[in-house]
Amino acid sequence: MSLAIGTRSLRLSLLFLLVTIPCVFIAVSAQQQQTLSRNDRDSAQDMLRVVGNDVRKHYYDPTFHGINWDANLQQAQAKIGKADSNGRAFSEIAAALDILNDSHTFFLPPQRAMRHEYGWQRQMIGDHCFVTRVRPGSDADAKGVKPGDEVLSINGFAPSRDNFWKMDYVYNVLRPQPGLRIELKDPAGAQRQADVMAKITETKRVMDLTGESGDVWDIVREGETSGHLMDARSVTFGDDLLIVKFPIFFFTPSVIDDLLGRMRKHKAVVLDLRGNPGGSVEVLKQFLGGVFENEIKIGDRVGRDVHKPMVTKKPHDPFTGKLVVLVDSRSASAAELFARVVQLEKRGVVMGDHSSGSVMEAKRYPNHLGTETMVFYGASITDADIIMSDGKSLEHTGVSPDEVALPTAADMAANRDPVLAQAAQSLGVKITPEKAGTLFPYEWTKD
Repeated sequence: MSLAIGTRSLRLSLLFLLVTIPCVFIAVSAQQQQTLSRNDRDSAQDMLRVVGNDVRKHYYDPTFHGINWDANLQQAQAKIGKADSNGRAFSEIAAALDILNDSHTFFLPPQRAMRHEYGWQRQMIGDHCFVTRVRPGSDADAKGVKPGDEVLSINGFAPSRDNFWKMDYVYNVLRPQPGLRIELKDPAGAQRQADVMAKITETKRVMDLTGESGDVWDIVREGETSGHLMDARSVTFGDDLLIVKFPIFFFTPSVIDDLLGRMRKHKAVVLDLRGNPGGSVEVLKQFLGGVFENEIKIGDRVGRDVHKPMVTKKPHDPFTGKLVVLVDSRSASAAELFARVVQLEKRGVVMGDHSSGSVMEAKRYPNHLGTETMVFYGASITDADIIMSDGKSLEHTGVSPDEVALPTAADMAANRDPVLAQAAQSLGVKITPEKAGTLFPYEWTKD
């Protein structure tokens, strides 16, 4: 084993433990207790081989950051040979890709027959994790989990900026759990434990792995968004201010044109990219180009065989008013690129929390096993890094806001949005945090 593999394997300890230790308060299922069949083991080995070859052919860095890729796959193959369950075997494939320490390169396992919805959502606010939403009528609601509760641990693991995305990936994609044990601290400082069961329903569709390009975090977070409406919404305050909630960079050109048209009618715009996981590069180019009077270089797209500039689309009637962009720990990929260009070009002010630091360009590679009964799986593989005009990548770094603005636990508990209120105030429009918290209500999907 090379030194590179040995050093990077230290980063895999949390992912490995998350996917191999069963939920601490629920008995190990019969499937976990069974010995992996030869057919299932061979299938997992085939998945590893195909996904490993896809990474070998398409990963943007042909040196794999100094990792001996063949040796890495051989180690994973040996571990799958000893795996005692499908979940354990899939975790070894995931760990083999995770060694690259790349936010957009990961294994997409076969979709499970059941969907797990935990009924509560969490987020890093600054350096602490908080419950942000609880679904009415869920087990989390019944157990007294509330927005504003600080999450001290999930199944014994303390969430942090470094491991948060792995928890999302494991619990929503790789190894959904029938329930989670969470340690909480309420806004008053009282600590408690809650064993929260997931709502488990039959899966109605096959996971779509056919996207040609763009961000992949929508897949990872699918289990948490619960189908929340992803429309671009806006609220006006006379001619002075337009507040735009822009949830994802996946809209048609006509939608973006219409949005820019609305923006041009106002002296100032607050563009809320909090929670935006990114999306299409073409949407980024069009929307970002619409807030500049000239073409702007977003950065250099650096791939295995390509090094070319990424430039905004030429604007024909841009928005030229004042601009404030809001970001948080869940703002990723295209959302981070948008915010950082605004900073570098001194076009406006970026406000909120430090962003995700998940900024690569990736493509999904779908595969399947079988003929009559097909098992679908695949991988998201980074094919380019984006180097900004300051010569730096945002991967693992993210965007530091010009003005840090964070809600408190009490704010979240009371559904106040002091960040949005502060942004509006900076543009001359007074909105109370209470009012700001009601402008874009979250809508859970119907059962």
